[in-house]
Amino acid sequence: MLTVKGTQFYEDGHPFFYLADTCWSAFTNITLDEWNYYLDYRASQGFNTVQINMLSQWDASESDLNIWPFPRQQDGVHYTYDFSQLNEAYFDRAEKMIAMVRDHHMTPALVLLWSNFVPGTWAAKMAFNNQMPFDEIEPYVAYVTKRYQQYQPLYFVSGDTDFPTEETVRYYAQALKVAKENDPSALYSFHIKGRLAELPEDFYQQADFFSYQSGHNLAGQNTAYLIPSQLRAQGYTKPIINAEPCYEQISYSRNLYGRYSARDVRQAAWSSVLSGANAGITYGAHGIWSWHRQGKKFGIVEGEGFDAPFDWRDALHFGGADDMALMKQFVSQQFPDGIVPVAAQLKDDSIRVGSSPDHQQYVLYVPSNTKIDLSTLNLKVNAAATIYDLANRTNRPLAIEQNWLSQSRAEADSVVLIKQVSDSKGAL
Repeated sequence: MLTVKGTQFYEDGHPFFYLADTCWSAFTNITLDEWNYYLDYRASQGFNTVQINMLSQWDASESDLNIWPFPRQQDGVHYTYDFSQLNEAYFDRAEKMIAMVRDHHMTPALVLLWSNFVPGTWAAKMAFNNQMPFDEIEPYVAYVTKRYQQYQPLYFVSGDTDFPTEETVRYYAQALKVAKENDPSALYSFHIKGRLAELPEDFYQQADFFSYQSGHNLAGQNTAYLIPSQLRAQGYTKPIINAEPCYEQISYSRNLYGRYSARDVRQAAWSSVLSGANAGITYGAHGIWSWHRQGKKFGIVEGEGFDAPFDWRDALHFGGADDMALMKQFVSQQFPDGIVPVAAQLKDDSIRVGSSPDHQQYVLYVPSNTKIDLSTLNLKVNAAATIYDLANRTNRPLAIEQNWLSQSRAEADSVVLIKQVSDSKGAL
């Protein structure tokens, strides 16, 4: 079971670096055989969490399974759910899939109410489905949290949401209240829309950790580090996770031409973790989150304007997932007590710096190779550096001379580990 201590997660008393894959559309789109293959592969890479939408994902790729959480009537592109009737077959199947997550020694992270089901949200204004009546929140949330409690999930009360109206807040407050009544031991947070940094005050207090998403807007990629930096500066002391950095090979939102590469994903991820979102990171592949099959239609694109996903069989093997697994390995080995963000003025804001709580080790994310003045870190004379070339996945010593970090041979981005005392911990 996951617990929280300070800014970190723990599992059975041991530090737990949250490494999640995004598979929002699992319960409506994936066969059980595909699910087992997917879980085998992600578990072998080192992922320990899977993020899933409990209800049908509004922008999932087209599926032939034709299974929905509630009876559904279709009228052209619009569809209406009868929220008063739970489809037991859907939730039976979901339970099998959740049990399979646990069988692979991974944690299910379940979203209770995605924004398109809640009145007033940005998604409700363009959704093809009807919203859930307020009176149906309690029976639905109570059913889910009671039924799946034995699998020790954590919950995102909301999915990709904003909080523009009192009614919106009332919906999510009711969902959180009912969930905590029925599964008080679970951890709860809110998955909020891209680049949003605010929650209603009650939700700040009741959430066990803060989740944000730097998302897929090209102009907003610096929120990967700006949001956690600001939260830590304001005194937020619970865990923080970037629950949706840019997905690998998703296109820039708002119909801009171009796709995010593995390097873009690395920059968002490392920038988050070194800036205060140090409890873990989430990865997403464009083709996995919507579970896309070549030749099938791809969900709603009017809101964010994304280009077509890759077939899930191709997206599963994108290299960025291994980059995230190596990050987990690095952080777990080198910083078992967590990483503290360091507000050091180096060469550029995009060079992010973290340290161990005792400041005996520093870690820098360097997005573009350069020589760096380290004088603001007040390093000891015997400090030694190791450069990790993230593109080539190699490492070698790097000289520090008179508080200057030498330029390395990395042709892309890199991580630099600086140790002020010698130790015997393993390398990446």
